Amino acid sequence: MKILVTGGAGFVGSNIVEALLQDKRVTFVRVLDDLSTGFLHNLEEFMSNPNFEFIKGDIRNYQTCLDAFQGIDAITHQAALGSVPRSINDPIKTNTVNIDGFLNVFTAAKELGIKRVVFAASSSTYGDNKALPKVEDNIGNPLSPYAVTKLVNELYARVFGDIYGMEYVGLRYFNIFGPRQDPNGAYAAVIPLFMKAAINNNPPTINGDGSFSRDFTYVKNAVQANLLALFTENKEGLNQIYNIALGERTTLNDLWTSIKDHAGCDKKAIHGPERSGDVPHSLADISKARKLLGYNPEIKIDEGLGLAYEWYTKFVANV
Repeated sequence: MKILVTGGAGFVGSNIVEALLQDKRVTFVRVLDDLSTGFLHNLEEFMSNPNFEFIKGDIRNYQTCLDAFQGIDAITHQAALGSVPRSINDPIKTNTVNIDGFLNVFTAAKELGIKRVVFAASSSTYGDNKALPKVEDNIGNPLSPYAVTKLVNELYARVFGDIYGMEYVGLRYFNIFGPRQDPNGAYAAVIPLFMKAAINNNPPTINGDGSFSRDFTYVKNAVQANLLALFTENKEGLNQIYNIALGERTTLNDLWTSIKDHAGCDKKAIHGPERSGDVPHSLADISKARKLLGYNPEIKIDEGLGLAYEWYTKFVANV
């Protein structure tokens, strides 16, 4: 198969590219990325591979999508403008990238007869539903513009499946972390920020009292889910939305304790105000993905933090 990865220069996307290029079922991988939040250095090691191609382009341009999707068998759509705070600060841009861009991807795929699109959905879709663990069919009201956009993606995917007969799989990511996740910038995620702080022996800032918890998921587990979704022949597993997580939760306080232990850092965290739009607790039920996709998250939180720390020690030293 020839696979296209939108957002392939980003954190999750570049990890998917790496796995696809090592997969014997894949003959060619093309990346479409506008480099607004992704980086060419994430793809450097693949550039000399004759089975790899990079196209700089924006999914908000429909013709760009049509051109980039030529000759492609399946798409994994990772391009999006992430971050709840960013969406609160700039809802219009979040909407144009995450909804207009998504619609362009699905429409271009339909027009070119690309049968299957796997896409990055989000645990933010659960919104104000307080029930734990999170089960796919039981969502609440979105709490941020970002969450609205990711819910709309799922609705569009279902409509394209119903009307046009497209195959899709939506993967609701829960706090993915690992190598190539950028620790710099105003909207850096918590684990990269904690890693950078620990390596530099600085105290991190925790929003709130640190009791908020998340289902932190090492990136290779998310990559596994994407490959399973791209290649599954289980018809029952298609046109479904899945939680992609570890199925365990960790508080922010425990997260910092674990990271500073890996780093040999002795600093206590500084506590700031809670962030607007933040959900207090998140924990996924992953039984549906296990049953229908064969998903099995092999890397647990502490092992994943250790692997990520190894990568950040090299990355932070070079930045």
